[in-house]
Amino acid sequence: MAVAIVLLTAALVLVVALLTAAGAGKLARMDGATYPAALTRAATAFTTVITLAATVTAALAALLT
Repeated sequence: MAVAIVLLTAALVLVVALLTAAGAGKLARMDGATYPAALTRAATAFTTVITLAATVTAALAALLT
């Protein structure tokens, strides 16, 4: 049961990160950025969401143990 929860949570985090990256890239293109600049902004947003999820997970693990 615990493995399923971990896998579903990981999938949810990845979906949220991908949606955030797509939104950031689209907003960058609408703002007039070039394709490489928009891709860079999207990659930065994706990395930020993954890093934030890892940080929250580490903080919760420290509190629960």
